[in-house]
Amino acid sequence: MAKPDIIIDGRKKDLGGFQVARVLPFAKKRMVGPFVFFDEMGPAKFAPGNGIDVRPHPHIGLATVTYLFEGEMHHADSLGVSQAVLPGAVNLMIAGSGITHSERTDPEVRARGFSLHGIQTWIALPEAREEDMASFEHHAAETLPVFVEGGSTIRLIIGSAYGHTAPTTMLSPTIYFHAEMEPGASLTLPEGHDELAVYLVSGDVEMGGVALEPGQMGAIDGATTTLTTGNGARVMVLGGAVVGQRFIEWNFVSSSKARLEKAKEDWRASAAGGWTGTPFTLPPGENEHIPLPGDDLPEPPAPSKDCPTT
Repeated sequence: MAKPDIIIDGRKKDLGGFQVARVLPFAKKRMVGPFVFFDEMGPAKFAPGNGIDVRPHPHIGLATVTYLFEGEMHHADSLGVSQAVLPGAVNLMIAGSGITHSERTDPEVRARGFSLHGIQTWIALPEAREEDMASFEHHAAETLPVFVEGGSTIRLIIGSAYGHTAPTTMLSPTIYFHAEMEPGASLTLPEGHDELAVYLVSGDVEMGGVALEPGQMGAIDGATTTLTTGNGARVMVLGGAVVGQRFIEWNFVSSSKARLEKAKEDWRASAAGGWTGTPFTLPPGENEHIPLPGDDLPEPPAPSKDCPTT
């Protein structure tokens, strides 16, 4: 059983009653397969009248994957998509050459109060697909494969594992699943991936005989391993083929530093030109935006709580 090559602690940040743990990128492990970003959101409880308002912001060169254990988030983007994501479902947004989106709490959810807990990841696009047209897809919970393997109930989010295949678009070899491990379970991870990682959300788990703590990710290169638990665990397994070096600046990912600079110029031009004539426009009905870090741009008309995870 392969032991982790590295164990990464999630770096926690409190965003005013809403905690986010950033795991990837990490200084000594920038990516796991194509996964270039990994955040755990919450768990958090919002009193009636409170919620999340992530103002419109741009992306290039990546796919965002939103997956919830609890709660609800509403996605709106410059393609005209308006879609809520519920527990067990998947929102996949392929940014490609450019897209703008917001994430908010719907008014009726905000009014009653709610809990929120989930995972947001970015997947770097293959270099040949970085400039694809932007797209979005939603997969309801009942459309994803759910099965039992090694004493664990697995929901397959992206890719293939244990004879099952998710319907989610996959632009490079990728594996991503959520496993609920029963007490005493032993789960051997699939073989054949350049890199694999295991993130322990809750409970107890050993990865190749090495214990992980909740909020830690163990990663291995070019091997498989077996997960065991005494009292039960909730884990996320992710990885796939290495896609090569990627540069990250703010919400932009690219194999080219020059392309990052172009994206920054385009976002500034969008704001200055009223959001027309550039690759970035606002989602329908939106009039707020998040400025580039350090830019001296006007504040939005109403205060918002911005979660820097997407």
